[in-house]
Amino acid sequence: MSGTLVLVRHGQSDWNLKNLFTGWRDPDLTELGVEEAKAGGQALADYGIKFDIAFTSSLIRAQRTCQFVLDAVGQPSLETIRDQALNERDYGDLSGLNKDDAREKWGEEQVHIWRRSYDIPPPGGESLRDTGARVWPYYLTEILPRVLAGEKVLVAAHGNSLRSLVMVLDRLTKEEILKLNLATGVPMVYMLNANSTVASKEVLGDMSAAH
Repeated sequence: MSGTLVLVRHGQSDWNLKNLFTGWRDPDLTELGVEEAKAGGQALADYGIKFDIAFTSSLIRAQRTCQFVLDAVGQPSLETIRDQALNERDYGDLSGLNKDDAREKWGEEQVHIWRRSYDIPPPGGESLRDTGARVWPYYLTEILPRVLAGEKVLVAAHGNSLRSLVMVLDRLTKEEILKLNLATGVPMVYMLNANSTVASKEVLGDMSAAH
């Protein structure tokens, strides 16, 4: 057995609430999002974990979620590394648009393809494969070595950047990962073997609440 990797998707953001494509835009958490982040932190506190280091994206909704989690586990000043490699998928020309308006402009089927295909990006944006192409190298060079050294590592990030990691960790196909949604504020606790495979996974909350 090696170390522990905890993944947490940020709490609801203001643009989640408004049904807007967010991507690399930087809205803050809603009141509900704050409560979700705190609840995720409390679940980890109840689990009894203490972290050695935290990673998050360059976006405020993930950073604040990370801080609420660290506050809850009694480690408010823990070293936290921020990097845009962990940012949400870039939605390009869709960013800032209401999802219903986008369907009216491009059609239901086309928007569905952009949102749910593995390798077809929206105009000017990233596909899930593109997102993984920046998340995976960062994970392999910056995060995984800490876990394999026996550390307990927190990653607070976004739905698609975390789905990229889950795809690798859970060995999901590109068809399987498209069906997976991650609930906001629900921690996933991975115990890794020395060869970087998953020894165990525990979800501390209700993943069926994903949107």
